[in-house]
Order: sequence, then C-alpha cells, then structure tokens
Amino acid sequence: MIHSKRFLALITVAILASMSLLLYRTTILPCLLGSFLVVHDSLQPADVLHVIAGDDYRTDYAIQLYKEGFSKVIFFTGGWCALHHYYHGRHAKERALAQGVPLEAIAVDESPVTSTYSEALRLKAYIAQSHNPIRSVIVVSDPFHMRRVRWTYQHVLDDEIKVQMAPVPFETSRYQQHWWEDDESRLMVKEELLKLLYYYIRYGLGWTPLSKWLAAFDVE
Repeated sequence: MIHSKRFLALITVAILASMSLLLYRTTILPCLLGSFLVVHDSLQPADVLHVIAGDDYRTDYAIQLYKEGFSKVIFFTGGWCALHHYYHGRHAKERALAQGVPLEAIAVDESPVTSTYSEALRLKAYIAQSHNPIRSVIVVSDPFHMRRVRWTYQHVLDDEIKVQMAPVPFETSRYQQHWWEDDESRLMVKEELLKLLYYYIRYGLGWTPLSKWLAAFDVE
C-alpha cells in the first residue's frame, strides 16, 4: 500500500510538473487548468467554518455562510500581517462582530501562520482541544487556492474529519475566472500549480532528507 501511494504521488508530481511547464510556455487549455485548481463542494452543514487568513472578502464570505446556517462556529487564524498591519485573526473577529456574528460563535488562533500547511496545523490543534467533538469543517479561501487547500487539509487532518471546500465566488474575489485575461489571476494560477507540485514533493512523498531540504523554501 505504501509503495502504491508513493507511485501515485510520483505520477501526480510528473503530471503537475508537465502542466506547470506548459503553462509557462503557452496558454493551451487555459479553461481546463483553471478548473483543475478550483474545488467547490456542494456544502452540507459542518461543525466549523475555517477561514484561511487573507483578504477581507474571505471573512465576509464565511460570515455569509454562517448566517445561511452552514456552521455555528467560525474559526479565524493568523498572527501579525506586515502587509496589512494588523493581526489577521483579531481583525477577522472584529469584522465578524461588526456584522452581527455573536462572540460565542467565534474562535481565534493568533499564532503566526506562514503557509497553507501551517493553517491546517492550527485547525488540527483547535480540533484536538475543542470541548465539542468536531467531525466536519468547511474551509474558505480564494478559488484557485482550493485544490492545494483540499490536498493539504486531507493530508493533515484525521480521516474521520470531513473536509469541504468553499471558495469565495469569483465576482467577490480579486481574481478572474478567465484568468488568462488578467495579470494578477494569471500569476495566481501559475504560482498555485507550482506550489501544488512543491507540496506533493515536500509533504506527500515522505522522503525525509528531501523534505528537510525543501523546508527552507516553504511557500504560502
């Protein structure tokens, strides 16, 4: 079974490497590449909504899902952000309170998070110390981020935890569905394909010496 998983991981790495190279050299199959990165589940109510630290529209979308009844708790992560000059978790909490989310429905972890992987670890720690059993989560982030988010959270969390993806709608986010027509969106897709490849090698293959060496290049 271990050899089978490693073989599948190697095949995945090879495919992602080919896709990344293709993307940097041409715009062939742009729709397919973008669709591959976007993962949007048909949501069912979950025990926790987790918002990956980022732009305010992620927080706002999680608040919308909360008000629609998809969870009774929103979990915010993120410490000091030099870009925005605030603590992500604290800022998101204040934003949620201002929009009518009750204090008892908000959980915050202000530990520094430097990557998607570290976000998943903070959620795992929150689940482990929660007084109420947590068996399902909905994760909110940007559309093109979701493929890597799903792989990471399924890799980090126990198999018993159901993980659902809730990307912010394109019309609300800073990225365009026709990503090849927009510079920022095009950069996001290119970087996500490369980061997904990096994550498969860094965390998925289980080669300890290589993983330790790659740790020096950890990316968001």
